[in-house]
Amino acid sequence: MTDLANLSLTEAAAAIRTRKASALEVLEACLVQLDAQEAAINAVIWIDREYAAEAARAADIALARGDGTGPLHGLPLAHKDMYYQAGRLSSCGSTIRQDFRPTYTATVIERLCAAGAYAFAGLNMAEFAQNGTGHNAHYGDCRNPWSLDHITGGSSSGSGAAVAARYTYAALGSDTGGSIRLPAAANGVSGIKPTQTRVSRYGVMPLAFSADNVGPLARTARDCARMLTAIAGHDPRDPTSAAMPVPDYEAGLNGDLRGLRVGVPTNYFTEGCDGPVLLAFSEAVKALQARGAQLVSITVPYMDAIAAYVSVISRAEAGTIHAQWMRERPQDYAAHINSRLFASLAVPATYYLEAQSRRGPILKAFCADMFTLVDVIVSPTIRCCLPTLAATNADSGQTDAVEKAMGISINTRPFNYLGLPTASINCGFDPSGLPIGLQIAGRPFGEAKVLKVADAYQHETDWHTKIPKMAKA
Repeated sequence: MTDLANLSLTEAAAAIRTRKASALEVLEACLVQLDAQEAAINAVIWIDREYAAEAARAADIALARGDGTGPLHGLPLAHKDMYYQAGRLSSCGSTIRQDFRPTYTATVIERLCAAGAYAFAGLNMAEFAQNGTGHNAHYGDCRNPWSLDHITGGSSSGSGAAVAARYTYAALGSDTGGSIRLPAAANGVSGIKPTQTRVSRYGVMPLAFSADNVGPLARTARDCARMLTAIAGHDPRDPTSAAMPVPDYEAGLNGDLRGLRVGVPTNYFTEGCDGPVLLAFSEAVKALQARGAQLVSITVPYMDAIAAYVSVISRAEAGTIHAQWMRERPQDYAAHINSRLFASLAVPATYYLEAQSRRGPILKAFCADMFTLVDVIVSPTIRCCLPTLAATNADSGQTDAVEKAMGISINTRPFNYLGLPTASINCGFDPSGLPIGLQIAGRPFGEAKVLKVADAYQHETDWHTKIPKMAKA
């Protein structure tokens, strides 16, 4: 049973399709992992075992009669608890929505179901997706399966931890400032934030309209490619979604990077990095070169403006979304969320409008400056070795806890302002045995190339195959 849980998503799908394992056996393997570890990890807010068993049996029956043709047929998936499913709980990691059951279903959930998967659990997350560490005052902090004392990254904390701990083969996260890439890095798994507008956000709890993204976390880049192929594409119910054809993101994953130019920043992204992170990043760049990539040193422009503007936009829009609850139920927010939302009321409209009006010109100039020189830009995902939950607890009263918590997402936030596709994959471990992430960013709608680089790195190295000790039980 445990061996089935250790398969990648694409391997598990192949095992079901070729009848080497039944969908029910695959589900049971995941539940064995969950039951053995959940008391320690706290990655799950709700679980529907009866529905899962029925869905798995139905998948096996469909396959037996020749109907199991979907690329995700029979796979049990669990998602961040902010993806609406009609009649099912969607707490958004909050007290305010602890009993919320929507009447409609998110487009991405429908598309995963159409591909043959089913959702059996809602995963822990930062309250209303508003921290990068995995703290949650209402449902308890999500804990890292590599070390229970350390952060999982956020806000898709349960998604990263559940994939690493082998509860699920993949999980949807959301990314407004790094919330797919941070838990991917912290938990040693793979994740991709697509281009802004590439994936529908209909039926997904918003954090900041202009920076929210939907995307997968999984074991490998190939897994992410299959998930993204299933969920991407225009949705009439989300008028902001791009009306562009969706490629087969798996098609180009051959491990060959010959002719591809990889930009290695000389500024911003490596400033103040911890030594083990810099070492792992340096070795990762060499691994890409071994796959045929041409390395190009680059100076990344406009970073001061980008860092300032993304903060203005996310704060102002979050405050707008939560304005009524802030007036009526301020006591139901955790202290650090409350202070963040009330501070948003002090953002002048002129600052917000400036940040929005400059976004297009900066993106255009950035792409002209960078993507004429290189095909992708690589960097560390998180600049520091993973800190503990205690050291980053913004509600603790520690003067440096907020600063440490905000520092987690310094390298991820810029790509939300730019709206560029960006992935994170595991590229090693620090001296304490905690994962280190490699971030890969590409041009608009360049997800295929980003995933190609990530997959080639995973052809060259085996970091993505490592399993937390507690998940091997």
